[in-house]
Amino acid sequence: MKYSGNHIRRKAIAQKEEFLLEDFSGIEVEDKKNLKPIDRIHGFDVRPGFYEINGASALPDGVNFTVVSNSATACELLLFRRESTQPYARIPFPENYHVGHVFSMFVFGLKIDEFEYAYAMDGPYNPAEGLLFDKHKYLLDPYAKAVTGQSRWGMQLSDDAFYKARVVHNNFNWEMPQKKRAKLSDCIIYELHVRGFTKHESSEVCHPGTFDGIREKIPYLKALGINAVEFMPIFEFDETRSMRVVNGRKLLDYWGYNPVCFFAPNTSYASGIEYNREGHELKTLIKELHKEGIKVILDVVFNHTAEGNAQGPFFSFKGIDNNIYYMLTPEGDYYNFSGCGNTLNCNHPMVRELILNCLRYWVVNYHVDGFRFDLASILGRSEDGAPMNKPPLLESLAYDPILSGADLIAEAWDAGGLYQVGSFPAYNRWSEWNGKYRDDLRSFLKGDCGFAQAAAARICGSLDLYPPQQRGENASVNFLTCHDGFTLYDLYAYNEKHNEDNGWNNTDGTNDNRSWNCGEEGPAQSPEVLKLRFQMIKNAFAVLMCSRGTPMFLAGDEFGNTQYGNNNPYCQDNEISWLDWTMAEKNKELLEFCRFMTAFRKKHPILRKNTAVCSQGFPSLSLHGSEPWNGKYMWDTHMIGVMFAGKDDHGRDDMIYLALNTYWEDVEVTLPKLIRGVWRPAVDTARDTEAILKKEELLSESRYIMRPRSVCIFMAVQSQKHRPGD
Repeated sequence: MKYSGNHIRRKAIAQKEEFLLEDFSGIEVEDKKNLKPIDRIHGFDVRPGFYEINGASALPDGVNFTVVSNSATACELLLFRRESTQPYARIPFPENYHVGHVFSMFVFGLKIDEFEYAYAMDGPYNPAEGLLFDKHKYLLDPYAKAVTGQSRWGMQLSDDAFYKARVVHNNFNWEMPQKKRAKLSDCIIYELHVRGFTKHESSEVCHPGTFDGIREKIPYLKALGINAVEFMPIFEFDETRSMRVVNGRKLLDYWGYNPVCFFAPNTSYASGIEYNREGHELKTLIKELHKEGIKVILDVVFNHTAEGNAQGPFFSFKGIDNNIYYMLTPEGDYYNFSGCGNTLNCNHPMVRELILNCLRYWVVNYHVDGFRFDLASILGRSEDGAPMNKPPLLESLAYDPILSGADLIAEAWDAGGLYQVGSFPAYNRWSEWNGKYRDDLRSFLKGDCGFAQAAAARICGSLDLYPPQQRGENASVNFLTCHDGFTLYDLYAYNEKHNEDNGWNNTDGTNDNRSWNCGEEGPAQSPEVLKLRFQMIKNAFAVLMCSRGTPMFLAGDEFGNTQYGNNNPYCQDNEISWLDWTMAEKNKELLEFCRFMTAFRKKHPILRKNTAVCSQGFPSLSLHGSEPWNGKYMWDTHMIGVMFAGKDDHGRDDMIYLALNTYWEDVEVTLPKLIRGVWRPAVDTARDTEAILKKEELLSESRYIMRPRSVCIFMAVQSQKHRPGD
């Protein structure tokens, strides 16, 4: 009797309760004793495979291989010993194993720990039509779950080397159930680079620059108060692409925004070579983060691949279906809306299916909680590059049942000039990196005129961009800094970018930084300048934590990490990008302030959303100036107040007044009059926070003198027994 594919899949889903399960070992097969191969090719027993199972999958008695190509006329499976560059076997797919556009073959007797594999495809070669088939090229499986060929960081592939894939075990013990994680509106997101987070010797971890290195820092993350981490790209990528030496430093593609394979974690981020364990170290990290209630969000790159343009490498999609996977001009050239040489053809049905299957795989097999999509506007372009009104891919992701619990966050612009902040096709499901929050608050906080109204709107949740009835409560991800641009310290230490070490004569990176050096460019000796810089950092962090929407900040901002004015350190695998953990002790007061603010946000739900109406009759949100209820801001307004009012988690009145004075002189502010209780300052960035807490200062007349360039947070309290944050 032949294999029953439907029977196997039903039993797999019933026993494992997982979608697209890749490890079928131990599953019974109907009349297994009567199963026999039907062909013998080059010494291997084979039979037609399971056409609906993409990639390579371990099954009882062997391995199933399935690969799809619209235009290939023939395909060979190549088997290799570990680290070998010559195949020990070449098994052509028989013509009758080619159904439609799918090649599928089951090979008996293969043990997944003993081989690696690749494909070779033949077909038409016509570059003008985008067809580049070359039967001599070894091709990486687009559905590969583990990639080999470049497992050691910074070691460039030799001229005769290439990428191969491994078949993996999927037997990780997740120890269910796990601690419930916060929904996005209650998250505080911490963006970090896997290598840079612990690579510096000051991190004092046993496995610097790896997934295990992050795991050693989980107690620090928990104490910081964040409840979501956003990993910069962890898909397999080639950091040696465009490797060069500038000013004595070897520069790499350090950030990782050039994916080689979408389904496989970057092998060089593991502390040891894992071979067929399918991301065991990454899964362990995710499991331990989840135990502490910390969500895991992946920064994913589906807008282009590392194959680049016509001069780029040729290792996977180009040789399988170049004219399907990439957007091509009528002449067969590559559209470049990504700025990286090629653009993935995301809304073609085959590519759309690949992306959907990929995200499902990470949710099911790695328990990932969400995704941030790099240059997400590309995901809404048609095959000719035109923006689509209803992009099929974005709609599919929004309504997919397996992804229904995953956060979907768009970087709502691309390198082709399409800017969609506030207008991204969201289907009431997608969130966005709010670039206008970053720009408007940066300008207002450094004292620019004309931004008071916009800054107040951003603090209130950018309702002008994200009407709740159309976008829900989770649309805006607020940030002032991220990997792309200045750190929070550098935002107030440099007027201009200083990217000379990147080797492009300081022409790379954005010129629109909206930064201010507080009086001295770069490293400062003046105590007054340094004091002002840290006050400005506190201003920014306090406002971020008191804004409606989901806050996100860059790793190291909490202790004043610097990149020495480099606002585009994508290539800097060195002290420019690595976190210097000695700064956490040196700037301990700043770190404690940031911890206080993350805790403060968590304790006051009114900062995150509308709650029940407070008994004093105040609206949930209201705008003020130096005098209460005066929210009409002029071009030269430098003082704004935002009051949040409602109930806390215990049903008690909760009123918070956020005041920003970006003027260079004192401003006297009068707070709204309370029917019951008094105002108490919880934060004054011009003063020591601990001094305020110990003094338990009350404002009997609701008046307060704000120092120049400061931010204050006031709480309504009933008596002196209530302390800030209670």
